[in-house]
Amino acid sequence: MIYLDNSATTKPFSQVVEKMRLCMEEGFYNPSSLYAPALSAAGELTRARTLVSEALGGVDRVILTGSGTEADNLAILGLADGLRGRKAGFISTQVEHPAVLECMRRLQEEGHAVHLAAVHGDGEVDVDDLVSHVDDSTALVSVMQINNEVGAVQPIAEIVQRVKEKNPRTLVHVDGVQGFLRAPFQMRKLGVDLYTLSAHKIHGPKGVGALAVVGRSGLFPRTLGGGQEEGLRSGTENMPGIVGLAEAVARFQEINDAADKMFAMKKHLAEGLLAAVPEAAVNGPSLERGAPHILNVSFPVRGEVLLHALEAEGVLVSTGSACSSHKRTASHVLTAMGLPRERIEGALRFSLCPLNTPEEMDRAAQAVGRSVQALKRFKRR
Repeated sequence: MIYLDNSATTKPFSQVVEKMRLCMEEGFYNPSSLYAPALSAAGELTRARTLVSEALGGVDRVILTGSGTEADNLAILGLADGLRGRKAGFISTQVEHPAVLECMRRLQEEGHAVHLAAVHGDGEVDVDDLVSHVDDSTALVSVMQINNEVGAVQPIAEIVQRVKEKNPRTLVHVDGVQGFLRAPFQMRKLGVDLYTLSAHKIHGPKGVGALAVVGRSGLFPRTLGGGQEEGLRSGTENMPGIVGLAEAVARFQEINDAADKMFAMKKHLAEGLLAAVPEAAVNGPSLERGAPHILNVSFPVRGEVLLHALEAEGVLVSTGSACSSHKRTASHVLTAMGLPRERIEGALRFSLCPLNTPEEMDRAAQAVGRSVQALKRFKRR
């Protein structure tokens, strides 16, 4: 089986699984207790925060959550709750993950001014459009680091600089779920205030994420209880998950030239796909400008049908965001990019990880070629 849906989730490293097993069997203590084994568990919390902080260039706080979605909600809705009823402006983009877009929809329903900036044909945000809506009332700008469907790398440095020039009080949140560790990111250097990530995108377990914070955020908790995570996310900590997150961060960083390896394989795959299916078209940024691990390609057959044909060939891919795959609606990302209907319907996403091999890219391209040729015979005219 060739697994090329790593943007949906990744296979946990074997070391992650072992660390989590030991935590559940031997280190199962509640880190809030005061005896020595519990204090050792508390030390694992510190290790996880330290590893995440160091990976982002050093931050002030790392709030551990149950997912990247929860971290996005805490960053956006938690900031809005801190306004204590005062209406403010919130800005994002048309191509964000539903974890952000649904928060923006909620804020709009509550009477806040919300603007979703347009994107160019390659999926990169129109910075002029975004910045033009920043004013004295703007509380937050939220932009993803890397688009989860087409791999567009957003110009975070330019966005932060221009937003802060117009309103230094505006906070900038970056959804880094698709970017963390796969592309370098230094929060403090870039001037980013809030950053979210998820463990299961970097070969860690599902059910754990984090919100990294630089400076004072003014966040209010979304979950009340015993005051864990500095009162911002109460509830007994998911110690096996957190241990798994820490181990995934450590192990991912030990892979030499991970981004370069993924980029080389992505380029090799793109060349193979275009050779096998000359009518195919790459969606999103150029190969060089895009993320190292995401390739979105449209074929002259329906993407969903091709997906199942490839599954029969032992190749697993997706038609877009895993969080939206069952809704059977056109991709909001490709729609915002202005692609025609047939190209949207024929799109597949191939997402790689450092554990993939060039040989798998060859086999996947060959399988696509065979499947497309077979399906074209049944295509409606």
